[in-house]
Amino acid sequence: MTVASGLRSPAASGRRVLDPVERVSEVLFGLIMVLSFTGSMSAATADRADVREMLVGAIGCNLAWGIVDAVMYVMNALLTRGRALATWRAVRDSADADAGRAVIAGAIDPLIGECLEPAALEAVRRNVASAPEPPARPSLTVEDLRGAVEVFVLVFVSTLPVAIPFLLFEEVPRAMRASNAVAVVMLCAGGYSLGRYTGLRPWATAAAMTAVGLVLAGITVALGG
Repeated sequence: MTVASGLRSPAASGRRVLDPVERVSEVLFGLIMVLSFTGSMSAATADRADVREMLVGAIGCNLAWGIVDAVMYVMNALLTRGRALATWRAVRDSADADAGRAVIAGAIDPLIGECLEPAALEAVRRNVASAPEPPARPSLTVEDLRGAVEVFVLVFVSTLPVAIPFLLFEEVPRAMRASNAVAVVMLCAGGYSLGRYTGLRPWATAAAMTAVGLVLAGITVALGG
């Protein structure tokens, strides 16, 4: 990441508001939350009243967590932009060129930074030194709010596929089997997508994500979450 990239909005830098990893992560988070509700039901003893209570609880929980996650997204965007401003000023206020290049190197991902020659870091330092004065403090953008809305929608919408079987089937055991099947498919698809995007083996990542998601949901149920 360049020093100035954190100062630009996602639209200005040409990237989407949420990248694929962020989208899949939000869906998986919401999915695990709703599994903690569906997994706590007993197929043998639950009735329609229990199903209604579970659905209300699951939807309400994901609504609340969607709001919390959206607020945290906005706060993170603001803090990231503030850190970029601090880095910008640290480069401009450096005592010498070596110190300025060191600040830039520290702001770049280490894997990328190792590939950069001192001349490349010096070019960035000079661009920062000659650039107009940045804003005095970080501020939110429309893209930040769009991202927060997208986070909320993803967390909430992930509730629906797992909850729909309980609306379609009268028999609770049948609804639970269908709901669990949908959840496994979603966990597997999310893991596969993460594997492809991050360069990992897609099917291995899908299997690992499915296992981790089910274990986390089980832990949540066991702890009364």
